[in-house]
Formats: sequence, structure tokens, C-alpha cells
Amino acid sequence: MSFSQAVSGLGAASSNLDVIGNNIANSATAGFKSSTIAFADMYAGSKVGLGTKVAAVIQNFNDGSTTTTSRGLDVALSGNGFFRMADQSGAVYYSRNGQFTLDAERNLVNTQGLNVTGYPASGTPPTIQTGANPVALSIPATQMQARATANASLVANLNSTDQVPAVAFDASKIDSYNGKSTITTFDSQGNDHQLDLYFVKASTPANTWNVHALDSTTGGNAGEFKMAFDENGTMTGITGVGTTVATGTSVTLTINGSNGAAANQNITLSMLNSMQQNTGATTFGNPTQDGYAPGDLTSYAINDDGTITGTYSNQKTQLLGQIVLASFSNSEGLKSEGNNVWSETNASGQAAIGLANTGTYGSLIAGALESSNVDMSQELVNMIVAQRNYQANAQTIKTQDQILNTLVNLR
Repeated sequence: MSFSQAVSGLGAASSNLDVIGNNIANSATAGFKSSTIAFADMYAGSKVGLGTKVAAVIQNFNDGSTTTTSRGLDVALSGNGFFRMADQSGAVYYSRNGQFTLDAERNLVNTQGLNVTGYPASGTPPTIQTGANPVALSIPATQMQARATANASLVANLNSTDQVPAVAFDASKIDSYNGKSTITTFDSQGNDHQLDLYFVKASTPANTWNVHALDSTTGGNAGEFKMAFDENGTMTGITGVGTTVATGTSVTLTINGSNGAAANQNITLSMLNSMQQNTGATTFGNPTQDGYAPGDLTSYAINDDGTITGTYSNQKTQLLGQIVLASFSNSEGLKSEGNNVWSETNASGQAAIGLANTGTYGSLIAGALESSNVDMSQELVNMIVAQRNYQANAQTIKTQDQILNTLVNLR
């Protein structure tokens, strides 16, 4: 019986060394989770015992250290979450390795070619379809479509001491207006239009200004309106002139698209917070507007919330999708499949799908990777202990052999 006990001990110690060796071999594998071996004694009705056996190999899912890489498609995961991956057949796997890249079709994949899944972005402008079925994420190289200007704003600080021009308004005559500001707007095809606003102080009634809006790109008249102020210089409202429509502190101007773009494009211009004061000179704040020209994709990155954004040549960014995370009621029940991935089992329970920084899914760190959680110093100590166990069991066999040899040689 001692031989079988020692042999079981040798096998257990050998398995322990296998686990330790695998941990050490993967000490530089991103997202790798170290394992420990659990043993169980064997009795089978014997009071002395029949030796030992391997009861389980348990993985340690504690976080590894985070290493900064500054690479746009690297992302570190901490906490209880997993990246959700899918192969070409639709089989789902889970990983902690955030080393992602693009394949020939510009799909976001891991180093083994598994697709990273998440919520898609759709609409204009694109928004994340949270709650939709996770799909394989991609980073298309398609151009960002132009957006026509729909809203603009400008704050005017009109000088109350300005004189009323002596001549009728004429854009070509600088002495026919008191101030000018220009807003760059865009039509439906992304052509830029210089919307010039000419401010002319009115003689009557007091505290009013006439504003002429001209599209200098096409030479068209975009509209005309009046701005009224009270005795404190606070704007009381805007009134449209002719066909120009105004409401409150906003006015609707119209430009005609060029190069085949849409005609009669309406732009709502807000003059909120404009005032008339003795400022010494008429000045204007920086104008804003919500249109833009088309743009080519120049770069892309994964953010800390899992969203993927593209940066375009028109200085705009756009959402391309959002990585989803999975969590399990028992992570230790996952089955290791190799290539840095696991699959769910009955022991792990079904995967719950969610987003970073919510629930138990953990958090993401963009431009970084989670290192292996192997503790090299501990593994080397474990190796020494396993080696001693192996030697001790081998010594048991040697001792038993000597006892048998003594019995055989009795005379």
C-alpha cells in the first residue's frame, strides 16, 4: 500500500509542478490568471489512507497590475468583468486580455481573431444603441457625412455711444454700418458659407439696431431683423423685417446651398445675452454653430467607458460603438479554452451583460493593459515546496523498497 500512496504523491506533486510551471510560463501574458492546485486525500474504506489525488485546479481572478501602453486599441480591465468575444460561427468566449487590433475588414478583434462585441452606434449624429443585442464591433474608414448648420449663436456687445450712420446701408460701404461679425456655416453638402451680420444703429426708436444678414459666399440676402434694448442696455427682443421670422431672442435666417446643395436652408440664430452698453467699441463674442464639413477618419481610440470614437479631418469626433462586458456569479467555474479566453459552464452560470463602471462589470483604462497576476516570488517558493514533496514521496518508495529487500533476504 505504501507504494501506491507514494505513487499518488508523486503524481500530485508532478501536477502541482505543472500548474506552477504554467503560471511562470505565462507571467508575461496580458490578462492571464494564475492557478493553484487543490488536493484531496483518498481512503476508500482504509483507515490508513490510499494517498492523495488532484481535487481541482482553481484559477485566481484577482486583478493583475495595469501597464500603460498609450496604444489606442489597448484597454485594461479591472474588477469582475470580462470582454465578450465571438468567433465566425457565433460561439461566445470571454477574455481579460485587452490587446485589440483590426482585421482586413476593419473588425475589432483580439490577437487570435475573435471579434470584440458591443453595442452599435447609429443615427445622425450616431448614438449608442444600449440594450441592443451585442454585435461584432468595427471601425469603418467611411467618411463622416457633412451636417448642415441648423443652429448658431452670437453675443453682440453694441456700443451705445455709436453714431447713427449718415448713409443708407450698403455692405460695400464701411461708413454705412457700425459693426460686422461673420459666422461660418455649412450647407447640406458641407460647403461653407460666410454669413455676414452687419449691425446698424437706428435713429428711431431709441435703443434699436438693424441687422442685415448676407451670405457672402453666394451673394444672397439671408434676412433682416431689429434688436431692441431697454434703458439699461438689456435686449428685450428681436423683430423680423419683411419675410424674416423672429421669436424672443432668436431669428430664422435663410441661405441657399451651393454646388447642388439644398436651397432655402433655415438657420436659427440666437442673440441671447447680447447688450447695448457704453463699451467704447462694438465687439462680438466667438460665434458658435452646429454644422460641419465632411471629414476623413484620421484616428480612433477606446475610451474608459468602453465607447469607441473616431477622430476626423474636420476636427470632429464620432461614436463608432461601445464595448460590452460580461460578469458571472462564479468566475472560477469558467472553462479555460486557451488563447486567453474562457467559456461559460453550468458551474459559472450564465453571463450577465452590461457596461463598464456599472454594477459588477468593473472599469476600463484606455491605453493600458492588465498584466498577468502571477506572483513570481510566490511561484518560486511554491516550486521549492512541490519539489520537496516530490522528493519525499520518492524517498517513501525507496524506503519501502529497502524494507521489502530486507524481508526477502531474511534467512
